[in-house]
Amino acid sequence: MTRVRILILTSSTGAGHDARAQAFAEWCFELYRHNVDVRIEQMLEKSSGFFSAGVRFYNWIQQKSPWIHKAFYLFVELLSLLNRRSVSFGRVYYERVLREYQPHLVFSVHDCLNRGYFQLARDILGAEKVRCATYCGEFSGGFGYSINWVEPSADLYISRTPTARDYAVKLGMPAERTRVRGHLMQPRQYIGFMNPEERATYREHELELRPDLFTVFLATGGNGANNHLSLLAQLVPHAGRVQAIVICGKNREAYNQVLHWRIEHPHFNCFLDGYSDQVHLLMQVSDVIITRGGTTSCAKALHFRCPIVFNGLGGIMPQEELTVKFFNRGAGVAIIKQPADLERLVADWLATPSNYGQFRDDFLKLRYEEDPTLVITELVDLAQQVSHTDYRPGPFPPKPRPA
Repeated sequence: MTRVRILILTSSTGAGHDARAQAFAEWCFELYRHNVDVRIEQMLEKSSGFFSAGVRFYNWIQQKSPWIHKAFYLFVELLSLLNRRSVSFGRVYYERVLREYQPHLVFSVHDCLNRGYFQLARDILGAEKVRCATYCGEFSGGFGYSINWVEPSADLYISRTPTARDYAVKLGMPAERTRVRGHLMQPRQYIGFMNPEERATYREHELELRPDLFTVFLATGGNGANNHLSLLAQLVPHAGRVQAIVICGKNREAYNQVLHWRIEHPHFNCFLDGYSDQVHLLMQVSDVIITRGGTTSCAKALHFRCPIVFNGLGGIMPQEELTVKFFNRGAGVAIIKQPADLERLVADWLATPSNYGQFRDDFLKLRYEEDPTLVITELVDLAQQVSHTDYRPGPFPPKPRPA
């Protein structure tokens, strides 16, 4: 039996693209074991020095000056012209991967890895020997939704929300080849729910925090962009009624700074971690999360019922504006534009708990249940169309294992 081979194209501009690539690979193993082979390639960084420098610059902007990204975003949009029919920068490496791996499906989870990449895959492997698909993680459309997401020749275009799907259709994606399939998170994200007693125990015994205090989660993406010290200072006046969970991603400097701050404020309860793989648990034991508009963090917060306050210090990047717009239209949002905004917000919630209750209820109206295996089986089914000459639509033998 021919093993299905799926090539995932991603890049570390932020952490969300890689997270979705890894989630897809984990689901394939969970459902199909060794019958589906997945290869993840960080194609921008590995294929071109020019693109690699662009990725580093993007991540620097995210950490230091988000407002600059409006100009950078417009520059990146030019790729839609550069890669209209084939790959320009990084072609040699990508072509070598295609010839070596011979994928049945090229699956892109990054906006800059659709246009040109699908056409070149068909040129190298043959149009009847490979299928191409995109997963777009944006929450809505408009300025910030890159035209590079939409390659009309894609066999399948998957969106996170109906709003984002409709915008893709507006940009030229045929509606009959689009799907709305939710968040694409790791398998363990769907089984890690805690009941109220477990949440209280986790706060007290795992985090050494009090189970009865209002808990603010100061989060960051994998790259560690944050304003932790400025925001922690706003919570100190409420010590005794408020405590904090702080993670710093891969930003060692930020971790050391918060570590020193915590020593200087022994009266304020604070749990600190660097890069955490327990974010899905930390969200569940928090009353609110302060985060930028990263799609992965916001999707997890919605999934685990942790209301979001958006961090707008230093400006909001165009892609993040899409996320903020989605939540604002659906439930109304709180955005911190100055550090003092957090203190006023928390003070209001402590003085009038019903205001917080309404804020949380509005947020949860956006939540929905999903079958996380549906998108996996659809993509594997698409790949098996070209992996077997005697292909017949239906379950890939053996059938997917129960999730």
